[in-house]
Amino acid sequence: MQQLRGLARGNTPVGVMSVKLGRSEDSIRSKAQSEGVSLSPPNRSPYGDVS
Repeated sequence: MQQLRGLARGNTPVGVMSVKLGRSEDSIRSKAQSEGVSLSPPNRSPYGDVS
């Protein structure tokens, strides 16, 4: 769970998480949902502050 939380905080795509954790994408999504871990990226620009 610590790895999953860390990867989610780092905005890691679920596909990459599945390789790193050795689990299927479905199992990662399911576990994250049951533990209340958000896999959605925060609303931030991938290019930093563009203002």
